Amino acid sequence: MTCSVLTTSTPRRQEHERPRALTAADQIDLRDSRERLLGHRLYQLVDRPERIRRFMEAHVWAVWDFQSLLKAMQRELTCIDVPWVPTVDPESRRFVNEIVLYEEADLMPDGSAASHFELYLQSMRDAGADCRPIQRVVDGLAGGRSLPDVLTKEDVPAAARAFIESSFSVIASRSPHQIVAAFAYGREDVIPGMFRQLLNALAEREPARWGLYRFYLERHIEHDDERHGPICRKLVSSLCGEDPQKWAEASATARAALEARIVLWDAVAAEFEFSPRD
Repeated sequence: MTCSVLTTSTPRRQEHERPRALTAADQIDLRDSRERLLGHRLYQLVDRPERIRRFMEAHVWAVWDFQSLLKAMQRELTCIDVPWVPTVDPESRRFVNEIVLYEEADLMPDGSAASHFELYLQSMRDAGADCRPIQRVVDGLAGGRSLPDVLTKEDVPAAARAFIESSFSVIASRSPHQIVAAFAYGREDVIPGMFRQLLNALAEREPARWGLYRFYLERHIEHDDERHGPICRKLVSSLCGEDPQKWAEASATARAALEARIVLWDAVAAEFEFSPRD
């Protein structure tokens, strides 16, 4: 038996009509990675000051390598060379530079400007968390040492090193759709959900110690949820277009970014459960 795919109630598509463009919601396959990350047991374990400080000491590595992933996105989608030439897609150029401005030079509560990494470091100092390992890595890079050298010779936790290496493998690909997929789905899409849960742990804490950290969390919830997340998903759709291979690569990269975060969270949660410092 055969069935006609056309009925009297379904008009024929005119030849001049273009099919609806594929969107990230249509094509990105995260399987259960996003739900597992947002439902991670770690958020319930970050329930008192010492554990908040320890979480910050682990999370700062992701805050730092976020900036490198963002700059890789800027490198691939805008012109950062001299002499300058215009890139193909002005809209993507604007979107990326908007995010860079916010992440590299956001306005602080006192009216000064700072990157979100610098904001995070200051919030760690206010809270009494240990900034020395990440500071040694940044200082080593600023002094001309290579990333593999500082990751192996400085006091970098194994879980943090693996997370950073995962991000930099995507950066090394020089593949715009994969870099943006890692940024969109491994960072911007899940950050609001993660940070809302962490804010609950700070609800009753003293503002002098936790105020700047709370400001950091709230800024990301506000901007990533309402502006940056949708921007990045739109960029993924634009870069992948109607190419099924690119969509498959973007999906695999996005899942890998989420899984890398889950592994990092597993390590922190295990420390709280089996080797508590508090």
